[in-house]
Amino acid sequence: MEDVAGVIIVLTILLSAVVAGYQSVDRLLHPQPVQHLWAVVVASIIGFAGNELVAGFRIRVGRQINSAALVADGYHARVDGLTSLGVLFGALGVWLGYPLADPFVGLLITVAILRIVWESGKAVLTHLVDGIDPEMIDEIRHTVNHTQGIHDVTDVRVRWLGHRLHVPPRIS
Repeated sequence: MEDVAGVIIVLTILLSAVVAGYQSVDRLLHPQPVQHLWAVVVASIIGFAGNELVAGFRIRVGRQINSAALVADGYHARVDGLTSLGVLFGALGVWLGYPLADPFVGLLITVAILRIVWESGKAVLTHLVDGIDPEMIDEIRHTVNHTQGIHDVTDVRVRWLGHRLHVPPRIS
């Protein structure tokens, strides 16, 4: 189920990109004044700092326990943090007299979110289909070939079982 959760998280991030892109294009076509710039600036700084702390923690722990879903969730928090940072830059642009800074920054945020969707999606889908880093297979082959009593290992098969890699023995 964790892999399914990872896919749902990636799709949620993709939805965020679609909404951000839509809102940005709408504001380019129908400009609107930004109200309470000081509150927007304060909220964006707090939002960025909090989300980045959470993102770093989730990504680090997710990698430690080989949880693609937790790593994807960490990237989702990072997207939220980058969005907050983008809001800060947009608000500062508006404050400096560039009212279209807000929607242009929104488009940049959309591109950044799509990049994160791509990277997270690759990781989650690779894990979902039992994808294993080829370097990991080479490392397993090397370790087994250098074990006393083993003469030659030619075929290594590895698959994910939850958070762990499983290497079933095949003796011939």
